[in-house]
Amino acid sequence: MRKIVIAGNWKMFNDISGARELVTQLKSKVSHITKTGIVVCPPATNLSAVNEIISGSNIGLGAQNMYWEAEGAYTGELSAQMIKSTGAAYVIIGHSERRQYFGETDETVNKKLHAALNAGLNPIVCVGETLEERESGVTKDVVKTQISGALQGVSGDQMRPVILAYEPVWAIGTGKTATPDQAQDVHAFIRNILEDVFGPDIAGETVIQYGG
Repeated sequence: MRKIVIAGNWKMFNDISGARELVTQLKSKVSHITKTGIVVCPPATNLSAVNEIISGSNIGLGAQNMYWEAEGAYTGELSAQMIKSTGAAYVIIGHSERRQYFGETDETVNKKLHAALNAGLNPIVCVGETLEERESGVTKDVVKTQISGALQGVSGDQMRPVILAYEPVWAIGTGKTATPDQAQDVHAFIRNILEDVFGPDIAGETVIQYGG
């Protein structure tokens, strides 16, 4: 039985002081929750500070991005091991804003996914269509291409910690949201893809989120 996981991506908000205040309030409000997984993904500068507060609680910690190399001359980037050293167990990969503003592709998402898995992180892999693609009727083609590219070379056993997040680009920061039927339609489509590639057990176990 798969567990529902709710992850909050803080994006580029909150300095260390604000992050501590926010997560302290959150910790007290969700301490009774046991059936749903909770993850917060603050900016990288806040990871260690947030971890100090949530350590031992029911809140998991995730980073918003990572690089696929273990180390090297990659100014401004963070490796999987650097993320793990902060206490984080999750990492968002391929967020639509990373694709839109920083040139991420299905290929780079795949490289990051393999690096995250090799380091023992739990990847949250984002897929989703733009408004133009939705209106053109190619949502499922786009999602299938993104999933196929992201999961290239991933085995069934490696899929177990992977979370897939369907986040239609047109529903992020626009005031618009997909209807439950729209979201469920794509979720079911994604699960069918997983079943074709990995079989019914992995497809049934994989957590698929909606983001928007």
